[in-house]
Amino acid sequence: MELRVLKYFLVVAREENITRAAALLHVTQPTLSRQLMQLEEELGVQLFQRSRYRILLTDEGMLLRRRAQELVDLAEKTEQEFRKAPELRGEISIGSGDLEGMSLLSELLVSFQKLHPQVTYRIFSGNADNTKEQIEGGMLDFGLLLEPVDISKYDFIRLPVKEQWGVHVREDSPLARKEAVTARDLASVPLIFTQRGLVQKELERWFGPYGPQIHLAATGNLPYNMTQLARAGMGAFLTVRLRCSYEGLRFLPLSPPLEASTVLAWKKTEAFPPAMAALLEHIRNAF
Repeated sequence: MELRVLKYFLVVAREENITRAAALLHVTQPTLSRQLMQLEEELGVQLFQRSRYRILLTDEGMLLRRRAQELVDLAEKTEQEFRKAPELRGEISIGSGDLEGMSLLSELLVSFQKLHPQVTYRIFSGNADNTKEQIEGGMLDFGLLLEPVDISKYDFIRLPVKEQWGVHVREDSPLARKEAVTARDLASVPLIFTQRGLVQKELERWFGPYGPQIHLAATGNLPYNMTQLARAGMGAFLTVRLRCSYEGLRFLPLSPPLEASTVLAWKKTEAFPPAMAALLEHIRNAF
């Protein structure tokens, strides 16, 4: 498969029309149709469902669209990294969950951008598992990960900030009158958890003898969505404290306290793109 043909495929998938796609790509319609048919023959699958005025992706076509976009993005990122320029420039991609550590990292990115204004950033939001998958696929340079997390395959810097665990409960909940909540307080309350297995085990250890009584009502990976479940009355949302508040909910820390660290991780390698290497040096100097 050629990148050029994959780019053709992506434009056709977006436009859902051969004529419009051909005009945008500055190729003739017969040439574009022939390239797509050759791509289907090469892969041995049908990528489009064709009608007179519109073409739609098949299931195989939707899979290829996702993979083709990843390949095209990676190729463009590689070109940027090797493009020579008198001033440091490029794009640095960072994945992170909703973490207090992102506040510290944001300050470092701002101070770095003042030194190198031609460097831009692309931020990916997701939990540690999603972020690691993107790093492995070459789509992210760095990941800000909440521990516990398996970082055996990565180099990393542990940030000097702690994430404090607690729960979001409805303001009309009896728990909302407390200053902190214990494992006993939460043993009989439906809970909304993160999907991450390692973090779930850490929380279950905190519950101690009350662990078998945990009533798991829902799991998820986006805090905002899970706070909506908590506000609707599904249960208490176990999460880390953030610099934000949610209408109708109150955050209560756990007692005894449960804290976690965050690490800035990247793939082990012998060489970095210039912008990435400069940012790493900037962060190390700050600490």
